[in-house]
Order: sequence, then structure tokens, then C-alpha cells
Amino acid sequence: MKNTLKAVLASLLLATSAAASAAPKGEILVLLSSETELPLQGGKSLTTGFYQNELGVPAAALLEADYTLTPVTPRGNRPVVDKHSVDPQYFGGNPQEMVRIGAVVEGLLGAGKVLSLREVLASGPERYAGLFIPGGHAPLIDLAKDPEVGTLLRHFHDNHKPTAAICHGPIALLAAQADPAGFEQSVIAGKADGAREWIYDGYRMTIFSDKEEAVFEGSLGGDKLRYYPAKAMAQAGGSMQFVAPWQPGVVIDRELITGQNPFSDHALASAFIAALDKQQGAG
Repeated sequence: MKNTLKAVLASLLLATSAAASAAPKGEILVLLSSETELPLQGGKSLTTGFYQNELGVPAAALLEADYTLTPVTPRGNRPVVDKHSVDPQYFGGNPQEMVRIGAVVEGLLGAGKVLSLREVLASGPERYAGLFIPGGHAPLIDLAKDPEVGTLLRHFHDNHKPTAAICHGPIALLAAQADPAGFEQSVIAGKADGAREWIYDGYRMTIFSDKEEAVFEGSLGGDKLRYYPAKAMAQAGGSMQFVAPWQPGVVIDRELITGQNPFSDHALASAFIAALDKQQGAG
């Protein structure tokens, strides 16, 4: 395994060197959670993070398409992978592909490479051609209620720049409303209050479905999530679209591209790159 990882890293260095000799098409901002402990009902919590394939598969495709990537978290810390996602089942059953994508992720999140959200907003997000938000349950901890995430999303929305999110990543879209923290509390309390001034109101979109979330929740030994994300998105005003559980599903509406579950990674990457290429005049 070590020799395989060394070979993968060597090939990535060669690819990076070759790519550096040509001008990139554009810079993509990759937004991830700073947190790892998801609150559950009853005061319990679940250790989580980002899903390896949901970050790495689109990242690898974007790099191969000559885009550069800049990772950002709210606090500027390195995000943590959900250990359950480091599994060949998320890579077509291919352990070598899992190692390859793991090397891509390591290269992306290397020392000093992750910016804070405040840094990105202070320097201006105008430089970025698109925004990508991977999943895993971690975005439910902080991204959905962070006003600075809302500020970032408004930039991409107002400027019609491609915005892609996969699995639980779309929950971050809820930050772009008048009171995201208040909305989250209303959802947890089971109230029917909709989102106020949500920029994605009426958009067609998808997220990890209720059926898929129920299967995941069933693996928690009786513990319960505070809320199901698909219900929260519908309550906010999203026009939710779903395919059968565990099948690839991508929904495109204007600048927004959303993927339903971990197995939507390749399809989401293709749709995102097509939208970016169209915007950049490269496709």
C-alpha cells in the first residue's frame, strides 16, 4: 500500500508540474466544515467530517480539467475526513482508486493551504470562478447557520457563478437567508416557519434523501439526528427532486448544481465542469 501511495503521489507531482506550465482555466473555491462533532438528540454527538470521495472525485476531475482549487473552512483549520468514507465501496469497489483519490485530497489539504472564510471574504471572492461544497454530515454542524457562508453564497448567486454541492453539502445553502441560525432552531423544534429572504427559494435542488438518511440513522444504535436535511430544505422553500436511494442523481437549476448522495460524485463533477467551461468560454 505504501509503494502504491508513493507511485500515486509521484504521478500527481508530474501532473501538477505539467499543469503549472499552462494557464489554468480558473480558480475554484472548495468550502468545507471546520467541525467534527454533530449534535444529536438527547445531548449526544456523532464524530463526522467530509466524505473522501465527495471531495476527492470532483477535485481530481477539476484538476484534470485545468482548474485550480483553494480549500476554505470557517476557521481556516484543516477539515477532517469521515473515517467511514475511506472505503472502496465509494470508489467503485476499487482500492487503488481509493488510494489515488486519497492522494488528491492530501495534496489539496496540505499544510498552509486551507484559508479561513474571513480571509476569503476580506480579499474578495471575485477571483473565484465557482464554488464547490462537498458533503459528509459535517456541514450540518456549522455551514448551514454561518452568516459568512451566506455572504459567500450571495456573491456566487448574484454573479451567476456555478455553485455545486453534493450529498449533505447543499445544507450550506440555508446560510443564505435572513436568519439562518433562527431557521435551524425552528427546524429542530418542528415548527413550520419557512426561510426568510432565502436566495434559493423556489430553486430545484437535491440533497441526501429522507430514505437514505433513515438508513444512515438506523446505523447509530438508537441515536437520532436532530432533523433530516431534505425536510429542512423543503421547509425553506427548495423544490426538492430525488432519484431512487443510492443511485446517482444531479439537479441543475440556473447556477446551482446539486448531487443527492455519495454515488453522485462523478455525475456532479461532469455537470460542474461543463457549467464552468461554458462560463469561461472553454467548452
